[in-house]
Amino acid sequence: MPSLIGSYSLLFGLGCSFLIIFFSIKNFKNSNLFDSKILSFSLLQLLFVVISFFGLILSFVISDFSNETVFNHSHTTKPLFYKISGAWGNHEGSLLLWLLVLTLFISIFLLNTKNQLKDYRILTLLFQQVIIIGFFIFIIKTSNPFNYIYPEPKEGLGLNPILQDPALAIHPPILYLGYVGSSIIFSSALAAMTLNWVSKEWAKHIKKWILVSWIFLTLGILLGSIWAYYELGWGGFWFWDPVENVSLMPWIALTTLFHCVLVLEKKPILTSWVIILSITTFTLSMCGTFLVRSGILNSVHTFANDPERGVFILIFLFSLIFLALFIFFFFYKPDNVKINSFFWLSKETAILVNNWFMMYFLSVILIGTIYPIFLDVISSEKISVGPPFYHKLIIPFLIPFLLAMAIGPKLNWIKSDLRNKFYLFSFLIISLILSSLIIINLKIDFLVNTILISSGFYLFFITTRDFFVHKFQNLAQNISHFGFSLFILSVLFNNIFSSEIITNLKVGETFKSKDVIIFFEKVTKKKGQNYETIIGKFNIVDSENIKQTLIPELRIYNQPNIVTSEADIKINLLSDKFMTMNLVQNQNYFNIRYQHKPFMIWIWASVSIISFGGLISLFKKKHEV
Repeated sequence: MPSLIGSYSLLFGLGCSFLIIFFSIKNFKNSNLFDSKILSFSLLQLLFVVISFFGLILSFVISDFSNETVFNHSHTTKPLFYKISGAWGNHEGSLLLWLLVLTLFISIFLLNTKNQLKDYRILTLLFQQVIIIGFFIFIIKTSNPFNYIYPEPKEGLGLNPILQDPALAIHPPILYLGYVGSSIIFSSALAAMTLNWVSKEWAKHIKKWILVSWIFLTLGILLGSIWAYYELGWGGFWFWDPVENVSLMPWIALTTLFHCVLVLEKKPILTSWVIILSITTFTLSMCGTFLVRSGILNSVHTFANDPERGVFILIFLFSLIFLALFIFFFFYKPDNVKINSFFWLSKETAILVNNWFMMYFLSVILIGTIYPIFLDVISSEKISVGPPFYHKLIIPFLIPFLLAMAIGPKLNWIKSDLRNKFYLFSFLIISLILSSLIIINLKIDFLVNTILISSGFYLFFITTRDFFVHKFQNLAQNISHFGFSLFILSVLFNNIFSSEIITNLKVGETFKSKDVIIFFEKVTKKKGQNYETIIGKFNIVDSENIKQTLIPELRIYNQPNIVTSEADIKINLLSDKFMTMNLVQNQNYFNIRYQHKPFMIWIWASVSIISFGGLISLFKKKHEV
């Protein structure tokens, strides 16, 4: 019954789209007042999608295996929490969640823009409904979460055990809030171009949507990274996995867009940057959906392997891009005189330099992600682009980027100079000396490390100084930039000081090295709700004679029958002790992976600080940069 209600609700929601479009076109240019029927049908559409989504959740909760999606991704022994989260932990359910957020955001947009131009509201709604209709048709035709199975199976196939995790249960909804928020930015930009209303007033309005999307996307990426760290047993915070990359690319575009909008709020320049980045951000979000849903990418994150779905998304994406380019070339009329009117040493120039660096980083990640796909299509040759590619191309340019990020906010709008800013040079000397001492003591003979650590310290010192000198002035910017400097330093020191031991041990055996002693004490077995677990007990003694006990697990799930490795992580303010174990087939040995990962908690904390800065910027009453 819930599946039937959910299925019909989808159809009614699609019908609302056509009614919204009908009344919107009728109201456009024909009246000075916004037709209340448009808002009513938009809220009704949201209600239908909410009913459909909760119908799917209820089908999972009651284990309705006549529903194909429930049958493929649930099981009666699965805990209730994961039954609920399983509703969006699959291809069909996640797309329904996309649709729910799309309709929610456009309803909020209409409610919060009552003081905006009527034609602007209607055009934004029309462009957003084009996207919504595309997702309605995609779900109903190729990815229906309410397909019926007869006769009804007695049991389901279960959810992939690595997806049965609290962090991953909340990671997709938060990430989708970031992804889908970019759709409002996209639709708003098209509406503003059509009406030739790309102005300071529009920038102030759209900045809030950019911030909301950016905050949710940042937190979504953070949660996904934390989940991969402890659940997948990779032992790190980022692995340049293709699906990680497709979430990072719109984040880079959003960050650049936000800085451009800050300039547009002040004076009508960088308007073309704002428009192009608004289109690019949503395009990258859709590209991520295409790559994940089509099965093209070979990743632990991917949900589907259906070329038909991929073709639909690809056609839909190209249609949206063509629409955006058509409006950009035929309706957008920038004022070229105003666009180029700023001095070479100014905050505007610093943001422009920031834009080019960010676009370079975005291009490297884009090429590294899609090049293996094109090579496979053209020559059937399969390659994997890993961390060395990204590190070699990004790290050298990260150094001037960090320096520019430290100096840029200290410049004035329109025209600036570096007089009375002696501290900029003194902090640079201090940073170079400090990083040189660190590198010499560590006996690392890489010049790039010295310069990179110096740039990280330089940004850290400059942003820390601002808290004492400027106090609450530009607080949001200072917090986010401080968080970014802390992130860079934490990543650098994590990379330098990390160590790893991989060995095979039997119960009762000891591994010894100059840095650590690992004693494999015992193995115990326990039974969970839907799995059996093998728990290893290891006593660790490090070089400072500090003793710890780590208890990694091997879990054998009953449905589906999968074995997962659960890491045990001892966390403190300075470092993580990370251990996983796997059974070596046909032997009594266990493969042990022990890692010492410094400053991991500071990596997570720094990203949270960056997000907090965005949150303060969202809620502050007075504009500050």
